[in-house]
Amino acid sequence: MSRQGYVATPPYSQSQPGVGLSPPHHGHYGDPPHATSLPGTMKPPGPLGAAAPGVMLPSSPPGPQQFGQNAPHASSIPGLPPQRFTGPAPVHSVASACAPYQPSAQPSYPSPAPTSPVTQLGGQLGAMQLNSHGNSPVVGTACLVGPGCAQRRCLLQVPAWSPPALPCSQALRSQRRGVRTAACCRGLGPGAGDPLSLLPAAGYGPQMGAPASYPGGLTPGPARMAGPQPPKQLDPDAVPSPIQVIESDRAARGGQVYTTNTRGQVPPLVTTDCVIQDQGHASPRYIRCTTYCFPSSSDLAKQAQVPLAAVLQPFATAPADETPLYLVDHGENGPVRCNRCKAYMCPFMQFIEGGRRYQCGFCSCVNEVPPFYFQHLDHLGRRLDHYEKPELSLGSYEYVATLDYCRKNKPPSPPAFIFMINVSYSNIKSGLVKLICEELKTVLERLPREEHEESSAVRVGFITYHTVLHFFNVKSNLAQPQMMVVTDVGEVFVPLLDGFLVNYQESQSVIHNLLDQIPGMFADSNENEAVFAPVVQAGMEALKAAECPGKLFIFHSSLPTAEAPGKLKNRDDKRLLNTDKEKILFQPQTSVYESLAKDCVAHGCSVTLFLFPSQYVDVASLGLVPLLTGGTLYKYSNFQMHLDSQQFLNDLRSDVEKKIGFDAIMRVRTSTGFRATDFFGGVFMNNTTDVEMAALDCDKAVTVEFKHDDRLSEDSGALIQCAVLYTTIGGQRRLRIHNLGLNCSSQLADLYKSCETDALINFFAKSAFKAVLHQPLKVIREILVNQTAHMLACYRKNCASPSAASQLILPDSMKILPVYMNSLLKSCVLLSRPDTPTDERAFQRQLVMTMGVADSQLFFYPQFLPIHTLDVKSTALPAAVRCSESRLSEGGIFLLANGLNMFLWLGVSSPPELIQGIFNVPSFAHVSTDMTVLPEVGSPHSQQLRMIMGVIQQKRPYSMKLTIVKQREQPEMVFRQLLVEDRGLHGGSSYVDFLCCVHKEICQLLS
Repeated sequence: MSRQGYVATPPYSQSQPGVGLSPPHHGHYGDPPHATSLPGTMKPPGPLGAAAPGVMLPSSPPGPQQFGQNAPHASSIPGLPPQRFTGPAPVHSVASACAPYQPSAQPSYPSPAPTSPVTQLGGQLGAMQLNSHGNSPVVGTACLVGPGCAQRRCLLQVPAWSPPALPCSQALRSQRRGVRTAACCRGLGPGAGDPLSLLPAAGYGPQMGAPASYPGGLTPGPARMAGPQPPKQLDPDAVPSPIQVIESDRAARGGQVYTTNTRGQVPPLVTTDCVIQDQGHASPRYIRCTTYCFPSSSDLAKQAQVPLAAVLQPFATAPADETPLYLVDHGENGPVRCNRCKAYMCPFMQFIEGGRRYQCGFCSCVNEVPPFYFQHLDHLGRRLDHYEKPELSLGSYEYVATLDYCRKNKPPSPPAFIFMINVSYSNIKSGLVKLICEELKTVLERLPREEHEESSAVRVGFITYHTVLHFFNVKSNLAQPQMMVVTDVGEVFVPLLDGFLVNYQESQSVIHNLLDQIPGMFADSNENEAVFAPVVQAGMEALKAAECPGKLFIFHSSLPTAEAPGKLKNRDDKRLLNTDKEKILFQPQTSVYESLAKDCVAHGCSVTLFLFPSQYVDVASLGLVPLLTGGTLYKYSNFQMHLDSQQFLNDLRSDVEKKIGFDAIMRVRTSTGFRATDFFGGVFMNNTTDVEMAALDCDKAVTVEFKHDDRLSEDSGALIQCAVLYTTIGGQRRLRIHNLGLNCSSQLADLYKSCETDALINFFAKSAFKAVLHQPLKVIREILVNQTAHMLACYRKNCASPSAASQLILPDSMKILPVYMNSLLKSCVLLSRPDTPTDERAFQRQLVMTMGVADSQLFFYPQFLPIHTLDVKSTALPAAVRCSESRLSEGGIFLLANGLNMFLWLGVSSPPELIQGIFNVPSFAHVSTDMTVLPEVGSPHSQQLRMIMGVIQQKRPYSMKLTIVKQREQPEMVFRQLLVEDRGLHGGSSYVDFLCCVHKEICQLLS
């Protein structure tokens, strides 16, 4: 069996005195200190040790007989051959193998310095159970680069480097050892002490391509201690490339038909376009798993530390060439369900006794087949109508729900949309209110409707507000709209029912009259304060009075400082950054908004918020309402009409038109032996099983973590059924069912072989971003680094053949996990930057919490395309390049997109003919960086570039604002933060540095 893969030999492969790691941390990073665990937090993998986080190892080289504070225990661990992972003999030198350390005020990753005590942290090597699986070598697919590798493996050997001893006192030596440990193993920030951190960029200019004055550039001077440089460095081109992985999958599976007829098969990557044919298991568009082969026991799961999770996107959009979901209608009988576990009829049910009974695939209960559903079996034991019934032959389908599934056993009403516009002074004067009113005339013509209906059943209503609320009567028989004012914002009520929610087609002339009048109606208003919570309350009360679900579209721009429930103050405090209190910035300022969101969910009221802030508005508080109600948060900082209006209008149009279900309840059922334990996303749960959502649209995903509660059978596998009960846009109650079968194995190699990196990073991001509400960021970063090392160490110990300790061995399915994980660690949510506003960090955190796998993949590894190599005669996208400054060239033009932003970078020597063709100006110097939309030049290059931008934008839920970036100009710094393989300008290691850091952790775990 072949073992493809990657093994790198970092330059610190020799043991060095004084270079140590703190003991591995395990446990929750979603709990507040000294608290019991909350849902959604990472659980400790095993018995917790007594060591405190951040203890450094003694200066002697680690070995089998010594591992941090666990030396007595480490020596007695059975089953680990000492010669297997033992490194070369230590070099007896005073200095460590790390390059000279440049002090950094902000370490980018956790430091080994002692941290405040946190419950359930400080677990020891034994918790990983690395040695409990025995010594039998299990062959898996790996990524190897190193000496002695077989054919088809890349070779890379970087010699270890030992600097000469430095003449200094013993105390100073000890101090430097500690500093270098922090830099090499944890910090990896700007100028950190790893030799690889000195690797010059392959492009232009200084390190990272930044001018010397940029933060993060290499600063010469006395701060950098003198010392010889390593003769060779780890070549960034030799480490696993995400682009190569993406392109290889596209070449192998792109454009083909992927059939879901096999349990546990790993689907194509989210970046690969293919046609998915449902043949018994749900399409990966609806469900993607972190691994498609679960370990058969909880002990194996704890040993591997690979999260067992699924990312569910029940309303994901399927392309036109794929069959839409079939609708099953059993009339008054309703769906056929298991009597014990209540699972819905699906391909996993086994019919027996001539078709009179069926055995549930989830709980094994034998049920009677209802008389209306009976059918004879063929010679294979399969029903004769197997292929005629979607619920027996397909992985995804829908049921028409009966009255038993409706509120109060009554058919639901069609949903309503309420548009709520902030008419404070600044919004009127900026022209924003006029823009919104004009656009609503267009948007209302495109209200969503059922496919077979000619017009939309959605009713609409309108409210304006500042410190008071204005309700409008737009009944069709009125000549003019009528306004009613509610001044008591402490006890909001709905002043009218008849005429507030109306059919747009019937009241079109009155509504257009209103929208024309609103900008002038408040033109003389000097009110600059606004309320917010009473606005949401008013919308919810209106829907409640109308006994229908619905959605609020709120257009807001300022911190709600007016006297009312939910009043907020400016608490943006930069002094909290890089402290244990930084988590406060992500928490809501008051409990009012969480209580309000819960009430909204209970009444089927979803909230979508369009924010236009010019300063701090406390997104962490205001954004909680759209997050928990299944709505969406859009933010346009420092909104300018002539630059940003198109982005806003695109977002508004797509949000109104998108596929959505209202008043939804989701339950995830599993077969015997494991269960869903934690849910991540915009969800609210009244109990441990039902996920309640006021609405669920095509872009929202919920990530579910599973845990064992018994041993899994390798024969029957692990089965998952996701059922969503919801109300359609036309007012029909339905059930949407998605089924997926996974394999189970007692061999860890099967687990690793079936992993999907894109789903793993989605899980890690959501679990970490949920944890920032309770835990210090450096603790979260440290746990992420440790878990990465633990997963890879377990693979090396149990699935890879013995090799030199200097080699880094990665599973083939996880070979690009380190670059994604490093990007997550450098995100502005987990690593504060002085130039990133607090609101932007809270905004990105909430966005990621509801992302599907495709969106999180692009967010953490942006698409980077060289435009100057375009073939204008081809419609194909240019080949992407790695997100690194080394790929830039002074004569090039590059497009970068991460799902939120789009940058067009121009090199100083960009060809004039290309500049002319794209911008219609003669040279680089004439290009204006103020534009957010490319001019329609009509040249082949312009048309091709606009087509490419349209293709990238088409699949994304947010309209990406285009920013023109010129080489060596100040705005380039924002662009460089998205070159995720490079070192961050304000902290965060490069990809190569992080690989070295992870390798060192692995060596410590296995030594």
